[in-house]
Amino acid sequence: MAIVGAGSLATFLAVALHKCGYFVTEIISRNSPRPLRPARTLASKAGARAVTMRTATLDAELLWLCVPDRAIREAASSLATRAKGKVRFAFHSSGALLSRELESLRKGGTAVASVHPLMTFVPGSHPSLAGVPFALEGDAVATRLARRVVRDLGGKSFALPAARKAAYHAWATFTSPLWLAFLVTMEEAALTAGLTRTDARRMSMPIIRQTLENYSRLGPEHSFSGPIIRGDATTVAKHLVVLKKYPAVRDVYVALARATLDRLPARNQTELQRLLKN
Repeated sequence: MAIVGAGSLATFLAVALHKCGYFVTEIISRNSPRPLRPARTLASKAGARAVTMRTATLDAELLWLCVPDRAIREAASSLATRAKGKVRFAFHSSGALLSRELESLRKGGTAVASVHPLMTFVPGSHPSLAGVPFALEGDAVATRLARRVVRDLGGKSFALPAARKAAYHAWATFTSPLWLAFLVTMEEAALTAGLTRTDARRMSMPIIRQTLENYSRLGPEHSFSGPIIRGDATTVAKHLVVLKKYPAVRDVYVALARATLDRLPARNQTELQRLLKN
């Protein structure tokens, strides 16, 4: 296979696939010297050649595009002519976009699919793919191959209807990017209590880990604790008063508290709802 891109996802996949016994032929970067440097670094780790879009030979059965969403269609179009009659399969890994972003390759006889791992890939981290879900959508023959590749990587694949793709990715965004936005807000709340952001991260990790363990094992309703489930309007009122000086933090608190009243068990709902409207 050949991989287009040399960012975080491409770096992780190229090395993981190489370790699984797949032959990565090329790491393909944009047609300029700067993107070629990380491609060379990645190619050395995956036993591949570092090439550009112009110099790629595409001597591979599978082309895997690991580029930003906005670049997928253009990258596919740039390679379509040379891929015709050579590349049998092509994947992209956007969680939001459909396999039809690869239509220029499909027109040349390449079977295409979107293959999205529900995992976060950032520099400096080395996540395990064991049990990680991969959402598959696209041509039947391409998704069959994708299931085999995902299995070899240790993941678990599932079919995702095209009409559900955007909704799936909205949900997926809650699992990490928006979760991090909440954690950053939590750090800002800690500042109001005189703690540093480092303190907040260090001191909150035990309760965060236990909450996630409870959520996984017991479900949300049996993991819920704190003043809202007790109906402690006095305590919630104190929170709202102290957070008035920090409106961005207060807005998140109120939004989450309202969602809590809608979706989780809580006593004294009438009084709590009144507080949260003010």
